Amino acid sequence: MTQPEEPVPRGALAGCLVADFSRVLAGPLATMVLGDLGATVVKVEHPRGDDTRQWGPPFKDGESTYFLSVNRNKRSFVLDLSAPEGAADARRLAQRATVLVENFRAGRLADFGLGYDQLAAVNPGLVYCSISGFGGAGTPGADLAGYDFVVQAMSGLMDVTGPPGGPPTKVGVAVVDVLTGLYAAIGILAALGARRDSGRGQLVEVNLMSSALASLVNQASAYLNTGAVPHAMGNRHPSIAPYETLATRSGVLALAAGNDRQFRALCRALGDEPLADDERFVSNRARVAHRDTLAALLEHRLASRSTAEWVEVLRAAGVPCGPVNDLAAAFGDARLLGADAVVEQPSTAGQVLTVASPLRLSGSPVRYSRPPPPLGHDTEEVAAWLRTPRPAAPLDPA
Repeated sequence: MTQPEEPVPRGALAGCLVADFSRVLAGPLATMVLGDLGATVVKVEHPRGDDTRQWGPPFKDGESTYFLSVNRNKRSFVLDLSAPEGAADARRLAQRATVLVENFRAGRLADFGLGYDQLAAVNPGLVYCSISGFGGAGTPGADLAGYDFVVQAMSGLMDVTGPPGGPPTKVGVAVVDVLTGLYAAIGILAALGARRDSGRGQLVEVNLMSSALASLVNQASAYLNTGAVPHAMGNRHPSIAPYETLATRSGVLALAAGNDRQFRALCRALGDEPLADDERFVSNRARVAHRDTLAALLEHRLASRSTAEWVEVLRAAGVPCGPVNDLAAAFGDARLLGADAVVEQPSTAGQVLTVASPLRLSGSPVRYSRPPPPLGHDTEEVAAWLRTPRPAAPLDPA
């Protein structure tokens, strides 16, 4: 389990001030990524708080575990934008910020003097990231509310997920929000890179619908290039076989033989190497054409041992495979495999556990200096800093 390091190392984005006007998941995930990389993140919250503070159960010592998942390395700054002083403080923050992230209804922040054009006029170096459901101001989708579940449905993702012939099925997490947050972080980092040369910021726009379509990769390419509309295939892959879950003597095994060499290694480990020379299975194209027959033959052989036994045998043979874990087993496997997957931080809600960043930077490692903040925890500190005339000392990310 990863512990916060002392002293906290200087992150890759040290000196970058992020004004986070986003809520729920996509935006907060993007800003947490920036915070992990060393940026100072000020999370601007309505007096009611981020919606996810109320999403539960489960709760950890009164805090929503949903909120805890994407809000470490941030300060909570409560502002009522409808109040003149609140809007004024928000503008002061935006004028000092390096990056601003927002996911308000299109055009809404301009009502408070916080639109991109308004801020770029006084802070030309600002990187302004706007996250929407279906497109920004001026597009037909600008007024549509963006919710991950709805976008999973509209993007076709639900139609290629779940059992064949079954009902449309969403992914078990808000994966479109996650992907959109990551795309937002990439766009912000690209704009910061361009800013080094030009000295100017820019507007970065990303929306859930476009992110979902981009995430369909091979499925989208199949439709665009052939006109074929893919549909749900359960755990099978449309273009590779065997690449699915198969029954063993006890449970199921996730098996992914992605090329002929791996398939031959699989047959050898199963004690039936001649199967690899069967004309029905001699190439991936042939195996895809005869996947039902192949699956039945493989399950007949896999029935001789447990999933755990087959994992040991097949991994030793170089065949990609694994058990189908629940989350408890998944974190257990990560620990056994040497992944520092969990961060433990002391907070007002007791010890808070979050999933560690997957990024590993040798020279400027990610840091975990602040647990997810209680609502308004840093309001006085940030307000006092904003009202100090320039030049003001920067807010310390630690």
